[in-house]
Amino acid sequence: MARIAGVDLPLNKRIQIGLTYIFGIGKSRATTICQEAAIDINAKVKDLTEEETVKIRNIIQRDGMVEGDLRKAVSMDIKRLMEIGCYRGLRHRRGLPARGQRTHTNARTRKGPRRIVGKK
Repeated sequence: MARIAGVDLPLNKRIQIGLTYIFGIGKSRATTICQEAAIDINAKVKDLTEEETVKIRNIIQRDGMVEGDLRKAVSMDIKRLMEIGCYRGLRHRRGLPARGQRTHTNARTRKGPRRIVGKK
């Protein structure tokens, strides 16, 4: 089983798709990693050799944050916005959309289920 950055990659998937299971790696970054490691993007995860797995691990460690470090950085960024009291921080604090979406209708995912005010 291929374990990279603390994540068990699914064995029956292509390496390009398997790498996207790691938080912080999308399809384009996975493709770049495969090209840099000289691995075919259509190869299955179970067919990787130990050397190829080590190459991928080294590239991911060198290039930037993934998984726990990235999650911590994102949460600290949101916490900083809330502490300084900027508009985006206030929206995060109230649980509303922070990127300019309308809230008169829609936004139910952020606002939660409807609250019933009164019955007639």
